[in-house]
Amino acid sequence: MEEEGSLLKILSAGLGREDGLYPTWVVIMLAVILIVTIIVDILGNLLVIVSVFKNKNLRKAGNAFVVSLAIADLLVAFYPYPLVLIAIFHDGWVMGHLHCQVSGFLMGISVIGSIFNITGIAINRYCYICHSLKYDKLFSGANTMCYVGLVWALTLLAIVPNLFVESLQYDPRVYSCTFAQSVSALYTIAVVVIHFFLPITIVSYCYLRIWVLVIQVRRRVKPDTQPKIKSHDFWNFLTMFMVFVLFAVCWAPLNFIGFTVAVQPTLGSLIPEWLFTASYFLAYFNSCLNAVVYGAMNHNFRKEYKRIILTVLQLTDGRRFYPKGEPITRQLNPLQKKTIVSET
Repeated sequence: MEEEGSLLKILSAGLGREDGLYPTWVVIMLAVILIVTIIVDILGNLLVIVSVFKNKNLRKAGNAFVVSLAIADLLVAFYPYPLVLIAIFHDGWVMGHLHCQVSGFLMGISVIGSIFNITGIAINRYCYICHSLKYDKLFSGANTMCYVGLVWALTLLAIVPNLFVESLQYDPRVYSCTFAQSVSALYTIAVVVIHFFLPITIVSYCYLRIWVLVIQVRRRVKPDTQPKIKSHDFWNFLTMFMVFVLFAVCWAPLNFIGFTVAVQPTLGSLIPEWLFTASYFLAYFNSCLNAVVYGAMNHNFRKEYKRIILTVLQLTDGRRFYPKGEPITRQLNPLQKKTIVSET
């Protein structure tokens, strides 16, 4: 009985205490959400990267931004999210100041890199559909790699100021070392405007122009002058549009809260802690969604996912049933052995 009681105390301390910020069931739910996010993020985005490199139909200039976006999502799954999970189980940050700063820095790189890559995808789709005659010149292989490099250069440039204003701090409400919105109201407004509102405006403009063209083509307005849009091009556009919509939906609550509190600090006390926490974990969850969207809406990605998964399963079964160094004939049934002998 004593051992059972001490075990319950350990679990209670690790998964949220009744006198803590949240009840145990809330902390368990947050931990489960983060574990699912990490697993789907890693497996999904690795599938995306391998698919683009393996499938010739996916090795297109525009998909360089897709790979870049997958890398941005993977950054948080391998380091910051596991540290957040450790903080959840310990009900506080136990990894030290250096890990806190590195975790917050990588998390910032991931989110800014994501929105900048989504912006790159939108511009690419806009040029491909609305300015198709100039597309090959604008997005040649060399040019596209320069654009991807520019995206990451701008990302690093955007995150560096956080190191000087000391805005990367541990927030017990979200168990994360992240951007502290209360450090500077002016800086918070600048971050939200430059890192969220401005890219969202650019992306919205690009997709709005594409939708206008799509509607015109579908309604056969000016059929002699309007270009035709192929079915697979439309679905590729729709896939990337859905990636943008999900990003905007997942990150909008957190950015609107930060912007509102920065503009009117007195409103900070009126925002419930559960809403702040929910907005953060909703934003975290976005990092695992893109790969799912590609598989659900893009035939080439879905086909390549299946091929990769089947290949991995076959390799796993092969190693299981045919251990290294063991003759294959020892693994065969008598009928198979007889067939092999007759063929030789």
